[in-house]
Amino acid sequence: MMNKKTLGAVAVAAAAVLALSACSGGSSGGSSGGDASKGEISYWLWDANQLPAYQQCATDFTKANPDITVKITQTGWDDYWSKLTNGMASGTAPDVFTDHLSKYPDFLKTKQLVALDDSIAQDSVDLSQYNEGLADLWVGQDGKRYGLPKDWDTVALFYNQKMATDAGITPEQMGSLTWNPQDGGTYEKAIARLTVDKNGKRGDEAGFDKNNVAVYGLGLPGSDAENAGQTQWSYLSATTGWTTTDKNPWGTHFNYDDKKLQDTIDWWASLAVKGYMPKLETTVGANAADSFGAGKAAINSNGSWMIGQYTGYKGIDVGIAPTPQGPEGKRASMFNGLADSVWAGTKKKDAAIKWVEYLGSTACQDVVASKAVVFPAITTSSEKAADAFKAKNVDVSAFTQHVKDKTTFMLPITDNASKVAGIMKPAVDAVVAGKSPASSLTAANEQVNALFAK
Repeated sequence: MMNKKTLGAVAVAAAAVLALSACSGGSSGGSSGGDASKGEISYWLWDANQLPAYQQCATDFTKANPDITVKITQTGWDDYWSKLTNGMASGTAPDVFTDHLSKYPDFLKTKQLVALDDSIAQDSVDLSQYNEGLADLWVGQDGKRYGLPKDWDTVALFYNQKMATDAGITPEQMGSLTWNPQDGGTYEKAIARLTVDKNGKRGDEAGFDKNNVAVYGLGLPGSDAENAGQTQWSYLSATTGWTTTDKNPWGTHFNYDDKKLQDTIDWWASLAVKGYMPKLETTVGANAADSFGAGKAAINSNGSWMIGQYTGYKGIDVGIAPTPQGPEGKRASMFNGLADSVWAGTKKKDAAIKWVEYLGSTACQDVVASKAVVFPAITTSSEKAADAFKAKNVDVSAFTQHVKDKTTFMLPITDNASKVAGIMKPAVDAVVAGKSPASSLTAANEQVNALFAK
C-alpha cells in the first residue's frame, strides 16, 4: 500500500491525462456544465480489494438518489497519486477521491480541496459516530474540515504458522514477543530461529550461512521512510518514546536526529547484515507479501488493510501476532485513517458532497464491514467488520487491541510531506543498505527542518 512510484516523464504524464479524459468524459464530473446537484460524478480509490464494496455503495447510493450516478476508477497505489496530481493540474481530476493523511496538507496548500463544514452542519452529520480522533485529523490549520473518515488501520505481524511450529515457537510466544534496540529481545531471537539457510541451518545455529538464505525470518518491502516507517519500524521506534515531530498534527520540527530513532534503525538494518532479513537491493521490484505467500519469509509486519491478501495465499496457514512490547513494556502501532475528499475543481460540487456524506455513513460503511477487508471508521461498523473477519476464521485482535489499549500514535501530518519523503527515503535507504551509518540521519533531519524555517 505504501510504496510510491514517480511518473515524471512528460510522455507518461500526457498519457495519464489522456487516460483520465477518456474515463471521465474530458472533465471531472462527466459534464462541463449543468446542475451541480445531479449527473455523473467520478470517484477514485487505490485498493482493488475494496472495489466490490464501494461498487455496492455506489449502486445503493444511486437507488436512493436517482439523479446521481457514480463512476468508480481503481488505480494502484504506485500510480494513484501522480495521476491524481496530474489530473488536478490539467483539470481532469475526479470529483471525489480517497485521500491520505500524508497527502492532504499539500492539497490544502494548493487549494485543491472543498471544505465540507457547511454541508456537514446543514445535513446534521454526526461526527461522534467515528472512532475517537479520526474526524479531527481532517481539520486543516484553517479550522475547516476537508474529509469524512472512511476507515482506520493499525499494524501487526503476519507469520507462517507451520514455520513457527517447525521452529518450536508457539502462538503464545509469538503473541508475547519483546524488543529492545540493544539485542532485539525475544523478537530478534524468533526472527533468527525462523531464518533457514539453503542447507537447512537456522539463523541461531552454528554453521548458518547468511549468504545463502532460503527463508528469511523477517521480510522486507523497503525502507518505508516515505511513510515515517508506518509498517516496518515505527511500531518499534515508538516504544522507545520517540516521536516523528514536535507535535501532531501540523508539527514543524522533525526528530530523525534522535538517538532513540537512530538506534532503532541501526538494529533493524543489522538484521540484513546477519542474514535474517533480505538485503534492500534484492527487494527492488519484488512484492514482500507475495514472497511471504511463496514461503520465502516467515514474518511480515504490515497493516490491517492487508489481512485479505495475507490470509488468501493457498497452502499458507497464517497467524497474526501483535507487535512486540518495547523497553517500557508496551506495544505501539501507527494509527492511520483515510477519508474521502472533494476536488475543488468539480463541476458537480453538491452531488460530490452528497456522495462523500454517503461514503461516511453507516449505510455504506456497514457494506464495507460485511466484506471483511478493512475496519470502517464508524465505531459500530468497525465492530461489524471484526465479526465478519471472525466468521472467516480470521482473528484480528492483534489489530483491534491497539485501539482498545490506546497504544496507537498518529501518522505525522505536516506541510511539505512530499519533500520530507524525498529527503528521508534515500537517507534511510542508505542506512538499511549498509552504505551509511544511522548517525547520517542527523544531516538528513537538518535538511527536513530547513523546509520549515521561517
